[in-house]
Amino acid sequence: MIHSMTGFAVQTRDLGTVSLHLELRSVNSRYLDLNFRIVEDLRQAEPAIREQITSRLTRGKVECRLNLQTNTAAPRSFALNNGLLAQLADAQAKVQTQFPQAKPMSVGELLRWPGMLADDGVSFEQMQPAIAELARAAIDELIATRAREGEKLADMIRERIVRMRELVAEATPRMPAIVIEYREKLTNRLREAVATLDEDRIRQEVALYAQRIDVAEELTRLSTHLDELERILKVGGSAGKRLDFLMQELNREANTLASKSPATDVTAVAMEMKVLIEQIREQVQNLE
Repeated sequence: MIHSMTGFAVQTRDLGTVSLHLELRSVNSRYLDLNFRIVEDLRQAEPAIREQITSRLTRGKVECRLNLQTNTAAPRSFALNNGLLAQLADAQAKVQTQFPQAKPMSVGELLRWPGMLADDGVSFEQMQPAIAELARAAIDELIATRAREGEKLADMIRERIVRMRELVAEATPRMPAIVIEYREKLTNRLREAVATLDEDRIRQEVALYAQRIDVAEELTRLSTHLDELERILKVGGSAGKRLDFLMQELNREANTLASKSPATDVTAVAMEMKVLIEQIREQVQNLE
């Protein structure tokens, strides 16, 4: 399947007192370009997430946002640090022995003392498995959205291929007819200009003209490139760069067809083909 480089995915995991929120956004890029925006408490998770993304994506500018949100509605329990409380009580008794006038510590001061309250918060080590699973799910979702977008782009390209084949079929029989028309015009002009016709000279001029406007090779290469374009779309995978190269080749053949064309209808065919090629090229830039 052909994949686009444009996609979006969001995943959330509730861990009780906190929630993990992961977003992945991707747009087109020549290479795989990763940008992380992770809260400081979860910064350690970046290498593992980076490894997961690089193992499954090959192109695109991907932005990863990982946030940690506190669940205010979730009940939380607190426990006093009894060891620290005993140390503070012992220290306070010693101080008051030396300074009887010293005020004892208030309950608020004790509770605000660093390390006095231990809550039931989730440590990074406890969150690591959830983060890894969250990243896998988000990447799955991102790939799925890129695949759906890629299939739509592939259908559009196939529609353009059908029309380009019609144009090639339209231009192919015109070239022999154009040579016959030129022979008749040349014969009439010579008949008006001279009394006797030099049939050998006419045949020579017609042969040179036919050689000059011959686009059979260009039409054949156009058909071959269209075959390859369809084959790549059918095979799928990372095809963006190959398709971009094919667009250059198709455009080259269309330009040659337009420059060699001696008839307005064939020129119109070449111009329409160039428009179709440009439309495909614009969409190919979005394919992985």
